[in-house]
Amino acid sequence: MEDYLQGCRAALQESRPLHVVLGNEACDLDSMVSALALAFYLAKTTEAEEVFVPVLNIKRSELPLRGDNVFFLQKIHIPESLLIFRDEIDLHALHQAGQLTLILVDHHVLPKTDAALEEAVAEVLDHRPIDQKHCPPCHVSVELVGSCATLVTERILQGAPEILDLQIAALLHGTIILDCVNMDLKIGKATPKDNKYVEKLEALFPDLPNRNDIFDSLQKAKFDVSGLTTEQMLRKDQKTISRQGIKVAISAIYMDLEICGVLESSHSPSLKLVPVPSTHPNLQAYLQGNTQVSRKKLLPLLQEALSAYFDSMKSPSGQPETAGVSREQVDKELDRAGNSLISGLSQDEEEPPLPPTPMNSLVDECPLDQGLPKFSAEVIFEKCSQISLSESTTASLSKK
Repeated sequence: MEDYLQGCRAALQESRPLHVVLGNEACDLDSMVSALALAFYLAKTTEAEEVFVPVLNIKRSELPLRGDNVFFLQKIHIPESLLIFRDEIDLHALHQAGQLTLILVDHHVLPKTDAALEEAVAEVLDHRPIDQKHCPPCHVSVELVGSCATLVTERILQGAPEILDLQIAALLHGTIILDCVNMDLKIGKATPKDNKYVEKLEALFPDLPNRNDIFDSLQKAKFDVSGLTTEQMLRKDQKTISRQGIKVAISAIYMDLEICGVLESSHSPSLKLVPVPSTHPNLQAYLQGNTQVSRKKLLPLLQEALSAYFDSMKSPSGQPETAGVSREQVDKELDRAGNSLISGLSQDEEEPPLPPTPMNSLVDECPLDQGLPKFSAEVIFEKCSQISLSESTTASLSKK
């Protein structure tokens, strides 16, 4: 597969007609693997000197959002650098030059932005109900199975089983198992054809990973958000709809929001939270009645909650689960995180960051409790003049 993908990248540098196998815009594991395997099969079984190139229908920068894709590529030893992404090939320019033939896999309807490419679609291989209104006028092969990778496996085993090796078999095998929820009969997503081709792959390649092992590892990687920024987490599994120029995005965040209980029960400070109705069972929003409590005042409360969370994660032996890390180290890291949060938050507060309060000024009442002192325009003008005079004097002295 590596040699084949290197040849695909080299073909992009040449001005020649291309057959592009394009997955869907979600670029989930099924879409990615189906595009890779089908393009490989077509390249190996076509006698004419035609170039078949698999294209992942996302920008390269979006690949980290597909944790199971990244994990599986590493496990199967396919370098990400060899893959071709949508922002690395200009399909519209190729079409306008008359050099594009398009094969759609794991979808059969192009978005409006790609409507002009419908003329170039020569074949469709999909596993979802067909949309007759938008389906391209070409050869369409659609069968309602659990995974599109099942249909690709069928095509390969019926047409040229000799091109299969352990690497490609593992790609197809793992993808079908993940898509069909480990072939669980209770879930009912796997069809007889999905089961048939998983069993065929296992019979041909006895060294394939255990079903439970590969499913668990892929499932874990799919929902792993460690290392992602907030923006990346919001975009990870984002779905969008648009009507009359208005676009609505729906995102899923794969993390527990246990800190909500801490905020609700807080009395020092009291936030006076009023729950806001939400249609999503895993999202809780509030109106904060006590508007005097700023984000900086919430930080100690959240630090305490994090400390309690680390306490709850202790093993039966009384030691934290993180090997080689003491409670003192954990507390230091929490303090350091809290301090960095305070400095970070102060930058987007309206007021500038405040210096630490001197010990001798800890009085019962803050001089600013009654509001800021009132300044007249004359006083402000005089103060600015003093600052300007002071800077001029300093500059003069530095020159001497």
